[in-house]
Amino acid sequence: MAIRLIAVDMDGTFLNGQKSYDQERFLKQYLKMKEHGIRFVVASGNQYYQLRSYFSEIQDELGYVSENGAFVLDQGQEVFSADVRKEDVRRILEVLAAHENLSVVLCGKESAYILDRASDRFFEIMSRYYYRLKRVPDFEQVDDQILKFALSCPQNQTLQLKELLQEKIGSIVTPVSSGHGSIDLIVPGFHKAHGIQLLQQKWKIKDEETMAFGDGGNDIEMLKHVNYSFAMENGSDEVKDSAKYIAPSNEGSGVLEIIDQYFNNQGFFPSAARHSFKEANDRV
Repeated sequence: MAIRLIAVDMDGTFLNGQKSYDQERFLKQYLKMKEHGIRFVVASGNQYYQLRSYFSEIQDELGYVSENGAFVLDQGQEVFSADVRKEDVRRILEVLAAHENLSVVLCGKESAYILDRASDRFFEIMSRYYYRLKRVPDFEQVDDQILKFALSCPQNQTLQLKELLQEKIGSIVTPVSSGHGSIDLIVPGFHKAHGIQLLQQKWKIKDEETMAFGDGGNDIEMLKHVNYSFAMENGSDEVKDSAKYIAPSNEGSGVLEIIDQYFNNQGFFPSAARHSFKEANDRV
């Protein structure tokens, strides 16, 4: 069956370590996608305004599942946005305040926010993921629709903190990690797979017509949901076990390699996938 939707995670998947990609090669592929009626969706934990900046020429044509599924858009038009209740925001902030090794970004619909007392280094790092980022004296003063929380912690404490937060506030938010010392707190059920489903329904696209790529824990639901799921070679074992196929590393333009494989194949795509890339459950 022909592919009609391709969804890609960004960091560690579509982007290389320099947070870039082969734009000339991708734009040629994108023109082929348009010719074949294939939708391209950016599915990332990053902010919508940040994600747009990577696709300047075509940014208003794409679908976005941003903020790990909390903010979903189609060609600039909102499809869905999560809304963390104010009382839940206060409860979450109380719990987070007890952990000095956590740095917090409050992710709103209009902007992301960090505290005035946060270091310049933290602001600089977060600016790479949040195109709109403001300093505030107190999170309580933020007047915005809250989509999620983004946390930064020592990498070797990620799993422990994730489990602790699940125990304390798991009833109101779900901790998910993309690795590298990052944890997102999202509204339960509103993950990347949910965002993909909303766009599939809008565009009348089936799971078996959908391809997705990811490398981190926050991609697992999405990879399990679609028929053609690719974990990156550089992804975690947990992610590889959730996908049907393994794509080359993000440093080797793995996503673009698979897309070329699809368009250049003269037969049926699953046959090409079987012959070119080992299945996840055949890994050594």
